Amino acid sequence: MNRARILLVVWLAIVPAASGAGNLQKFTDCRLLDHPANDGDSFHVKAGERELILRLYFADCPETTAVSDVDAKRVRDQARYFGITDPAQIVSFGKKAKGFVAEQLAKPFTVQTAFASAMGRSVTPRYYAFVTTADGKDLASLLVEQGLARAFGARRETAEGVSAGEMVERLHDLELQAILRRAGIWAESDPEGLVELRAEQREEERELDEFRDRIRSPPPSPSRPIDLNTATRQQLQSISGIGPALASRIIAGRPYERVEDLRRVDGIGDKLYPKIQPFFVVKPPR
Repeated sequence: MNRARILLVVWLAIVPAASGAGNLQKFTDCRLLDHPANDGDSFHVKAGERELILRLYFADCPETTAVSDVDAKRVRDQARYFGITDPAQIVSFGKKAKGFVAEQLAKPFTVQTAFASAMGRSVTPRYYAFVTTADGKDLASLLVEQGLARAFGARRETAEGVSAGEMVERLHDLELQAILRRAGIWAESDPEGLVELRAEQREEERELDEFRDRIRSPPPSPSRPIDLNTATRQQLQSISGIGPALASRIIAGRPYERVEDLRRVDGIGDKLYPKIQPFFVVKPPR
């Protein structure tokens, strides 16, 4: 037995008993672990006998540091989203989000995860997850409602059967409420500056997309419609208008009941949808 197989066997042996909901697994009586790398949307928890690093679905909290180039870029992107001209305020609210999460998870809570990789800096794997507080509230929703996170990031259907698209709509409604109440970071947002900052972000992304298009030869578009629920990342990116980021959001939004559900994916608007719609079908499950 080679080393990889041995590690897999050991990992399976120490994963605590879990109940499934689709391919989500449910862990109760979880506890937050004190760790310097914890922040508002990513933290260490104790689930049974195993320590897990989790990353919330649907929510992105401000960064708590800007030491590395990657951190600095994320702080800049978040500042543009929230309409903040002083990046130091982003880090300040990132620390507030971390404190808020520590308060909400002071009592045992519930985790539901399919062990989908969320990457991360640690050599220990990090997984996307839904977290429900002791009083039954979704942590991502609480963070957005308090103005301590943006409705942004990886997504999927919940264990209760709420589609990814519907969850996005609900979180956008909570985000709008937070904006109107000037809650959390939105209290420091500059409305006029927000428009300008977001325009800068879109222009930068457009330039990057054009640069990528120039340095790579796009694969040929599919000769026949492909299944929206099973298409590979490469197949999705072969369609004009779908880049790596949009392909990831399409995959994260599965399953789809019909092609029209693509309209719920961020980045697919009235102009792009008619262009890509002919390339997709939704086949009935086997």
